[in-house]
Amino acid sequence: MMNMRVFITDVEGPISKNDNAFELSCSFIPNGDKLFTLISKYDDVIADVLRRPGYKAGNTLKLILPFLKAYGVINEKMQKFSINSMLLVPGAIDTLHFISKIMPSFIVSTSYEHYIRALCDLTGFPYENAYCTRVDIDKYLMSEDELIRIKELRKEIVSMPMIEIPKGASSLDDFSQRDREVIRRLDEIFWDEILKMKCGAALIEVKPVGGEDKASAILDIISKLGVSVHNVMYVGDSITDVQAFRLVKEGGGLAISFNGNEYAIREAEIAILSDNTIVTSILADVFNRLGKKSVIEMVEEWSPSALERFNVDSLLRKRILELYGEKFPKVEVITPKNRERLSIESSAFRKKVRGEAIGRLG
Repeated sequence: MMNMRVFITDVEGPISKNDNAFELSCSFIPNGDKLFTLISKYDDVIADVLRRPGYKAGNTLKLILPFLKAYGVINEKMQKFSINSMLLVPGAIDTLHFISKIMPSFIVSTSYEHYIRALCDLTGFPYENAYCTRVDIDKYLMSEDELIRIKELRKEIVSMPMIEIPKGASSLDDFSQRDREVIRRLDEIFWDEILKMKCGAALIEVKPVGGEDKASAILDIISKLGVSVHNVMYVGDSITDVQAFRLVKEGGGLAISFNGNEYAIREAEIAILSDNTIVTSILADVFNRLGKKSVIEMVEEWSPSALERFNVDSLLRKRILELYGEKFPKVEVITPKNRERLSIESSAFRKKVRGEAIGRLG
């Protein structure tokens, strides 16, 4: 039991092309793209730059709820929208099926439960093996006065300039005066005004599975299975995966960025740039049979001959050659020397695969 390997993956990015909360905002809220993107930037600032105590990456998913509520979003709409908008990364269903057969597999995602349930129904992945953001939007009340005020606040927020995070920023002093004012005003809107509303209960009760909660989910999984962190292969792509990456790395497990942004490349050990999940299947196959050291060695000589040397599943070898011939998708071990380059390349590839708007989100 102690040598059993475990596969844990984020969903949006490594498995699907969606950003469900962003897409919900775009579809139901006027100028929802600008609203969500600005709130997401604010989220990045508070979580990664200011590192405000008690605040975690991914809280955008609860900050956006009062606005979704004001524009008529209910559980049923969230469920139907998730089903109808689902867009998987090519190969995702095969990857989930293959890996689930060779080792215990779990989803740890910041996504709303409506979306994860839809994804599990589509792929056949067991929903009971999924950790995600639980929310019952129907339970949150909103008076007529609050509805009017939330819509006024929406107008104010979408009129604000987009926050720009300076490279290496570590405090508010590193931001422009304009952006400091935006951050201060968003603090007032969310943690003073909305928090006092009936619908503000969502900001207290909803617990997005991001940041430390993803790390906690991993600990919960390995505790139930009776294994150690070094037996975990974790795949993520964004700021919400930072603590999970750190936990897995420090425990001797394998942390993989799949089309990750700068936050993911900063923390992961291997970078995958691919428009198909078959690479994840191949790395999981080797990790399950031979462990992390062999995965690193295979990636360092990433080629058809390397797959043969490490005895990768024959069907996987055949499939990747059918898809790409000898020119495999880029897979590299992340080092201090190539981290900056990979951050730029992976972020650009991420936008190519998922679209510019979703690709630039934290």
